Amino acid sequence: MKKLKIAYVGFGKSTNRYHIPYLKMRDNFEIARVVTPTLMKNPEAQLALEKTGTLFSTDIQDIIADHTIDLVVVVTPAQSHFSLAKQLLQAGKNVLLDKPAVEKLSEMQALVSIANEANLFFMPFQNRRFDSDFLTVKKVIETGYLGRVIDIQVHMDHFRADDTIVTGSNFEGAFYGHGVHLVDQMVSLFGSPEKVQYDIRSTRQPLSTVDDHFAVDLFYPNQLKASVHATESALVSYPKWLIQGTKGTFIKQDVDQQENDLKAGIMPGTSGFGEDSPQAYGHLTYLNQNGDRIEKYIPSESGDYGRIYDTAYETLVNGADKLITDAQMLRVIEILEGGFENG
Repeated sequence: MKKLKIAYVGFGKSTNRYHIPYLKMRDNFEIARVVTPTLMKNPEAQLALEKTGTLFSTDIQDIIADHTIDLVVVVTPAQSHFSLAKQLLQAGKNVLLDKPAVEKLSEMQALVSIANEANLFFMPFQNRRFDSDFLTVKKVIETGYLGRVIDIQVHMDHFRADDTIVTGSNFEGAFYGHGVHLVDQMVSLFGSPEKVQYDIRSTRQPLSTVDDHFAVDLFYPNQLKASVHATESALVSYPKWLIQGTKGTFIKQDVDQQENDLKAGIMPGTSGFGEDSPQAYGHLTYLNQNGDRIEKYIPSESGDYGRIYDTAYETLVNGADKLITDAQMLRVIEILEGGFENG
């Protein structure tokens, strides 16, 4: 079994919460290098990796000069993504780029072009394709219980009261931050929408220039509408998923539990990690072939953010197609940027 040598650019919360814990569960990866602006900012985590042979430094040239590196994972503030990914791709490195990958379609087009011309792997880290709730929704749709899907709504709601006036770029708002997950999920399920309608606002403090609320509708053939929503002002959240089809309805109230477990210090590999309780299963109501109304709860699929790395391995080592196609990653950024074209 070939081991892929990974280098990380960035060693903050996201690297240590959403990336490294999943790699520790896999024998076909080796964390060879980490570049971070500040050494020993997280001494416990750094020392643990150094004991296994990981080299730490503050200079990205150390990664570029290391010809044994198979894949560079960029987990830095979003504003730095384009310049870092471009620099690494131009240096001949395969790149997995945290999301939101970039702000502008033109930037994504440039990165895709560089990667393709040099025959390099380039893909955004869309880990929420492996949320348990999303995988469950995908299975319910594919099994045909719902018939033809007419309306699908997905929410990412919080209650974070804050009347501070926040100024900044669109790239720093909720639509790029949360919408990048939800839009990608819809594009992966249904492809590229024919039309998009936007409602993007700052609701907690109307004088803010950074959005905290969005409701965006994606319109598809056959009268299908997919709606993605997020707000920071939901004291009582909407269901995470509400799907209406010609033969049934599926409702799931709760989100994937991986993030909650990770925040609580419960790591992948621990018994019960990321699993829903039966009370959190989605509720399916449908008509069977006899026209009988059937109601049942659907056990949640197992989520695993590390499967992003599994797919990257299959592409790099075994020549499999990328999980996220160039067309999908370009369309997602086009939709995100389109929300602010008239702003």
